[in-house]
Amino acid sequence: MVEKSVFHNKNLYIIFGVTLIAMMGVASITPAFPDIIRYFAISPQQVGWLIVAFTLPGIFLTPFTGILADRYGRKLVLVPSLFLFGLAGFACMFAPGFYTLLALRFLQGVGASSLSSMNITLVGDLFSGKTRTAVMGYNASVLSIATATYPAMGGLIALFGWQYIFALPILALPLGLWVIRGLTNPEPKNKAGLRSYFGKVWRTINQRTVWGLLAVNFILFLILYGSYLTYFPLMMETRLGADSSRIGLMMSLMSVVTAIISSQLLRLNRLLGQKRQLLIGSVFYLAATLLMVRAHSYPLLASAVIVFGFAHGITIPSIQNMLVGFAAINERAAFMSLNSMVLRGGQTFGPLLIGVFYTMGGLAATFYAGALLALLMMLVILVSVHPAAKTGH
Repeated sequence: MVEKSVFHNKNLYIIFGVTLIAMMGVASITPAFPDIIRYFAISPQQVGWLIVAFTLPGIFLTPFTGILADRYGRKLVLVPSLFLFGLAGFACMFAPGFYTLLALRFLQGVGASSLSSMNITLVGDLFSGKTRTAVMGYNASVLSIATATYPAMGGLIALFGWQYIFALPILALPLGLWVIRGLTNPEPKNKAGLRSYFGKVWRTINQRTVWGLLAVNFILFLILYGSYLTYFPLMMETRLGADSSRIGLMMSLMSVVTAIISSQLLRLNRLLGQKRQLLIGSVFYLAATLLMVRAHSYPLLASAVIVFGFAHGITIPSIQNMLVGFAAINERAAFMSLNSMVLRGGQTFGPLLIGVFYTMGGLAATFYAGALLALLMMLVILVSVHPAAKTGH
């Protein structure tokens, strides 16, 4: 069976490792935001710059790393990225001031810029058909386990001091060594000139469904990094007086739900179909953000977080699985790096956009903004996404 045989492939666990590291940069530090605000005497809007500084390099660098990976191989990009991520992230632990911390986060973001596209690119390189769908779901589950574990872990570590959460990125260094020695993937053989290469990449991108999926991903990450990751911790502290450990555990609940739903991607595809999955996901994002507006107790918060986790679990792996099939191996890294660039855009502008709503209307406004974005996502899916579109091999 697909579900069992795939776990004998050693490359799968390297992909999982890259996914775990890629998620570490934000998920592990958000529970410590209230502590960082107090330590550096900064505002809630300013603390969002820790996310912005990390995600901003990906907007500009990800396309170049994708092109390099297509022209010269995946390892040439992946290994240096992991090393830079680990070293710059670890250095954040010793930052003497907030602006130094931002500068180190920027360098860590340079290292991270290729990771969230390279893991999906490797899934596309190594697997196909139903196996690829199953692996995409499993990888999304690992991603969700990371986002479940990191907030709880970060929250507990932050009880001893916010600086200690930046010891975690050093784990990227042994993973880089494992990639060098253990990854056995097919590498692209790009002998065509750059003009021909870019022409193929553009033809792959310039399809209505591709643009629709990229737009949905951008909106999704505006909600995730704006309303949820930046302002949900502040909402818990303000309304319930929660400390970093409780914030981390509550945020982990969302990721546990996401992991369970993502692992069933192959079955969900058979049952619902791809477009219906995305529409259901957008409805659940809408419901979750509206619930958060009124969440003044732990049971109501838990309900909102569970609904958000369901939306995440049904939407993200479905989008990734649809996108990765559009490009052939020789253009896949550049194509998926465009998706990663879009994600970085959502991650970067989410805290800034939702911060405007926070300034105008307080915490409730940040979640109303998330609900409006969920409605926009639904409209884009209805108009632009056609899953029967021609894909690559």
